[in-house]
Amino acid sequence: MEVRRTVLVKLDVDSDDAALLHETVAEFLWAANHVVDHAWQGNYKTTSKAQLQEETYGEVRDRTRLHANLVQNARNKAADAVQSVVARWKQGEYAGKPHFSKPTAVYDKRCATFLDEYVSLATVDGRIEVEYFLPDPVRDTPHSRYLDNDDYRVTGAELHHRDGEWFLHLRTKAEVESDTLEQAATEHPTVLGVDLGVNQLAVTSTGTFWSGREFDHWRREYEKRPASLQQCGSRHAHENIQAVGRKETGRFKMMLHRIANGIIEEAAENGCTVIAFEELTGIRDRLSGASWGHEWAFERIYEYVEYKAEPHGISVEQVDPENTSRRCSTCGFTHPDNRDGTAFECLKCGYQNHADYNAAKNIGLRYLRRIQTGDGGGAPVGVRLNRGTLNANGEYNPPAGNGQSGSPRESPTLNEANGEAVSE
Repeated sequence: MEVRRTVLVKLDVDSDDAALLHETVAEFLWAANHVVDHAWQGNYKTTSKAQLQEETYGEVRDRTRLHANLVQNARNKAADAVQSVVARWKQGEYAGKPHFSKPTAVYDKRCATFLDEYVSLATVDGRIEVEYFLPDPVRDTPHSRYLDNDDYRVTGAELHHRDGEWFLHLRTKAEVESDTLEQAATEHPTVLGVDLGVNQLAVTSTGTFWSGREFDHWRREYEKRPASLQQCGSRHAHENIQAVGRKETGRFKMMLHRIANGIIEEAAENGCTVIAFEELTGIRDRLSGASWGHEWAFERIYEYVEYKAEPHGISVEQVDPENTSRRCSTCGFTHPDNRDGTAFECLKCGYQNHADYNAAKNIGLRYLRRIQTGDGGGAPVGVRLNRGTLNANGEYNPPAGNGQSGSPRESPTLNEANGEAVSE
C-alpha cells in the first residue's frame, strides 16, 4: 500500500536569500492567478492542464523570471483549483473564482534538490541552498520517521512564509504493508485538536478561531424571511420559501467548506497525521445556546474535514467529550468553576486562556491518552500547538530549531476583527 506523509521543516534563511524567496513566491502567485483568469474566460471554464499549458506557458515565461518547472507547477495549482470549483458546481454547491494570496510556492524534483540537511531551491535569480532546522535526532519526530527513513522518499514540497519564517512542507511517499500503516497511524500521531461551539464554530489546538457570528447572522435572517412569506399563503410565496431555503443551504455550505479547508490546512501545515474532534452525539444538549442549525453545521464540518483529509494522509477521529471544557490542559485539574463563559482559569495551577482553545488542546490530549492505553501503545508525538507540541503527559516540546524549554509560549488571544487567534 502506498502511504504519503507531509513533514514540516523550518528553514534557516539569511536576508539575501529571503529577498529572493519573496520575489519568487510573488511571481509564482501572479502566474497561478494569471492561469486562473485565463481558465475563467467564457461560459465554460478550462480545466485541462494540457490546454492551459499550451495557452498560457509562453506568456507566463515572458512576463516572469520563474524557472520553467515553477511555471508548470503554478499552472497545475491553478488547474486543480478550477477543477475543484467545477466539481462542486456539479454537486450543486456554490464556489467562486479561485484567487491565490497566501505566500506559497510549489516545488518538485525538477526545480529543487532535497538533501539530508539542506535543500537547493530554484528562484527568480538562480538557485540557493538553504539549511534545515532539524530537531534532536534522538527524539521521535516526523523528521526521524520519514526524512531519516530509507523507505520514504521526498517527492516534492510546498514553500510557505508565515510569522516572518520560511518553512518547507516536504511530501514523502513509501510503499508499506497495510498492517505497518495501521501500526504507524496509532503509534506516532501528531494530533490537531478541534473544539466546536456556538460563539466560535471551530477552534484548533494551534490557536486558530472561526467565529460563529456570520453563521448566526444569516441563520436569523433566513428564519425571518420564510416566516413572513408563510403569512401570504400564495403559490408564489411557497416558491420563494423554497428558493430561500436553497440559497440558505448554499451559503452555509460555502461557509462550512471554508472552515473545513482551514482545518485541513492547519493540520497539513503543522505535520499532523490525526485531526481529533469530540463526539458529535448529543453535542446540542451539551452546548448552551446551540440550535438544530448548529448541530447541522457541526455534522457538516466533520463530514467535510473527513473526506478532505483523506488525500493528505490524515485520519479524523472522535473522542469522549466529558469535561474537555472544564479540565486544565496544563495540570489536568478538573472543576466546573475553571470555566467562566469564554474565559478559562485553572483553580489549581492558575493557567489562563480562552476556554475553547483550552478545550481544543484537551481533545487532542484525550486522543493521545486513548491510544496510549489501547492495543497500539507506542510513543505519540503530541498535540500540535501554535508553537511546539504537548505530549500525553502535558509536557511541552518546543518546535524544531527553537532552543526554548519549560512553558509553551502559546497563549492565543482572539482577534475580534476576523475571528482568528494570534500569539502573544
